[in-house]
Formats: sequence, structure tokens, C-alpha cells
Amino acid sequence: MRKLGQILKDLLLFLTLSISMTDRADAANEFQDCDICPVLVRIEAGRFSMGSSEVTEPGRLETPVHDVTIGKPFALGKYEVSNREFQAFVQAAGYEPQMGCRVHVGDHAVLNEMFHWRDDQHASWRLPGFRQPITDSMPATCVSRMDALAYVNWLSNKTGRLYRLPSESEWEYAARANSSESYPWGANPHVGCTEGNVYDRSSRADIDFGWVFADCEDGYAELAPVGRFNPNAFGLHDMIGNVYEWTADCYRSTYDQAPNDGQPVTSEACELWSVRGGSWITRPSRNRVSFRGRDAGDSRYNYFGFRVARDL
Repeated sequence: MRKLGQILKDLLLFLTLSISMTDRADAANEFQDCDICPVLVRIEAGRFSMGSSEVTEPGRLETPVHDVTIGKPFALGKYEVSNREFQAFVQAAGYEPQMGCRVHVGDHAVLNEMFHWRDDQHASWRLPGFRQPITDSMPATCVSRMDALAYVNWLSNKTGRLYRLPSESEWEYAARANSSESYPWGANPHVGCTEGNVYDRSSRADIDFGWVFADCEDGYAELAPVGRFNPNAFGLHDMIGNVYEWTADCYRSTYDQAPNDGQPVTSEACELWSVRGGSWITRPSRNRVSFRGRDAGDSRYNYFGFRVARDL
């Protein structure tokens, strides 16, 4: 019995040390260039299959599936850029995004009215049209791609480091985190409520958009503070759900002749830009790691935000 007790003690010590070593390894891959700068995670080089042969919506192809090599490490925001971080930029740079944002409106008490979207010229990143109080730890929303670019340019000037938006392929590589499934947690969208803020049972009950929902509970009917859900295998939070994230790429209808080295495809004549990751209002098929949104660079919605990347 004494021998068994010692074995159990040794096993507990081993597990404790293993967890501690893992925590230290994770911490070693995280850094911050200034007090108000986003926390960054080092993403190692690697190779993955980008895209999907699954057709969930006509006209939204994610093919051809192609191999992409991320040839060198880069850094990616551990979280989506928060209101606190965006506020610091606005104050320091004297930059103020334009007013106007697409927000959700509706009232179940009025004949069980279906929620819908309205372009509200009085809404902004400061007042993004949520019924819940907006806090500093929530992701900045109602920001356009131009606003996001202004933010990363400010960070670059402030730190002397090259901040930018991630390319589509960098984003998908980081979101997959070595997984080949439709979601970072697997193939089933209805078990992902511990991994991200998605359109779930409580969202559907409170804010009915009339589309499919994830049959689980994540605890948030609307926006969630960053980092409240489990990170993926690369240590990144909210890659799926909460807010869509702007990327550096001009949207292309297919991946024909797409670069295989992780570089973005850009064009001064680009009309639509790629957004990734789904959001708090998104049906499960659009929360897949391979799904690609497409929007004008000056679009401002209360389900759009962004995450920064940085060269190493």
C-alpha cells in the first residue's frame, strides 16, 4: 500500500511538472512590444492544405485545395484587437473612424419580430449597437479594413516593428493549428461552444436571425470579451467566432493560381477583401476554418474586427 501511495505521488509530481513545463513553453512563445500593444504568439513555419472541396453555398468556392508552405515564423495576435487597444490608438494617433455601422435590430416582444440588419449612421466602434454593455476587453467592432490598416501602421511606427494584417493563408494555417478538420476542434459544429463565441442556442433564443445555429451553449448571446474560450493548439483565442477578421488579401472567387508561399494577393483595384473566422451571429457552415467572407474595405459591421500579424 505504501509503495502504491509513492507511485501515485510520483505520478502527480510528474503531471504537475509537465503542466508547468507546458505553461513555460507557451509563455516563451508569447511576447508584447509595448504595454498597450497586442500580445503576440510566435507561429512556427510549416506546411498545410488550404481550402476545402466542401460546397456549402453556391458561388462561395474554397477550391482548389492546394498545399501552402509558410516558409518562416511569424507572429499573430493571441486575441482579436480589443476596445482598450483600439482606444489607445485613437487617442495617440488622433484617428477617428467614420461614423456609421451595420447593426442588428428587432424585438421578440413585438409579434415575435425577426431580427434584421440596419445601417445606422449614428453607430460606431464606440457605440456598436449591442444591447449589452460594451467593455474594454471586448473586440473592437464597426472597424473597416482601412481602420485596421491605420492601426497596424500606427503600431509599426510606435514600435519600429513591421505590423500588418495576416494573409489569408497565414490566417488559415494558424486557425487550423495542424488540424485538417472543418473546425479547430473537429468535424462537429455542435460541440464547439467551449472553443468560441458562435451563434448558439442562447443566441437563437434571444436574437433570432432565422438561420441554423450551433446546438450548444457558449454563454454569450452577443459579443464576448476576448480570450474567454479555449485556445487552439497554437495558443490563439477566438480564431473561430466572436468577430470576423480582416485579412491582407483581395478576395478571389477561387484559388486558381493562388500563391503557395503564404504571401497575400493584393491589388489597388480590389473591390472585395477577404475576411475570416465567422462571428457571434454566424451559422455553423460559415464558422469553418476554410470559409471566406468577401466585403468592401470600407465596410463597418458590428460583427467585424481584426487581429494583427507581425514579421519576426
